[in-house]
Amino acid sequence: MRTTTGKRLRDTLLISSLMASALMMTGPGHADDAKPTRVRGAITAIEGDSLKVHSNRGEDLQVNLTPNTQVRGVTLAQVSEIKPGSYVGSAAIPQADGTLKALEVHVFPPEMAGTGDGHRAFDLGKDSTMTNGSVGDLVTSNGRTITVNYKGGQKKIVVPDDVPIVNLVPGDRSLLKPGVKVVLQAQPGADGALTALSISAGENGVTPPM
Repeated sequence: MRTTTGKRLRDTLLISSLMASALMMTGPGHADDAKPTRVRGAITAIEGDSLKVHSNRGEDLQVNLTPNTQVRGVTLAQVSEIKPGSYVGSAAIPQADGTLKALEVHVFPPEMAGTGDGHRAFDLGKDSTMTNGSVGDLVTSNGRTITVNYKGGQKKIVVPDDVPIVNLVPGDRSLLKPGVKVVLQAQPGADGALTALSISAGENGVTPPM
């Protein structure tokens, strides 16, 4: 009886120890595993490899730069610059007829074709989506509608006259100056610090609309 009781006690202690170890390993997640976050705002200062950004949400953030941080410029574009075969991205909201109504359109340079290919949820507005793909049909008379083809699907996007259209162009850190409007993807670190993965910086006063 004592042997059985002792064995049960040992088993209970072993199970408790294993559970405690498992909790330690699966407890509070490491911040390094957090998903990248999108920040929209304006640069207020730059010091070496660090940006200070005042976000559209009213936050004052510090964002670290690395040699791998991708920087691109954002310039104004015209609908005439979108042609069949152009690779574009568009934040949009769904319409009752199954089409999408663009909130913005950005045109990628040829060397960036394939970037973010697909259709997914986005955070520019309620129920907004992001569609990246190649332009098929383009109708500019009686309204502006583009057909965007991506791997595994296709979307028709209506582009209202007042919707901003921009070009994404190759850039470097020389674009990062106080007052410049940016949209950046940042990775939260274990200490809560943000590290920029990519930055889209408006040129000549342009506000990136993405």
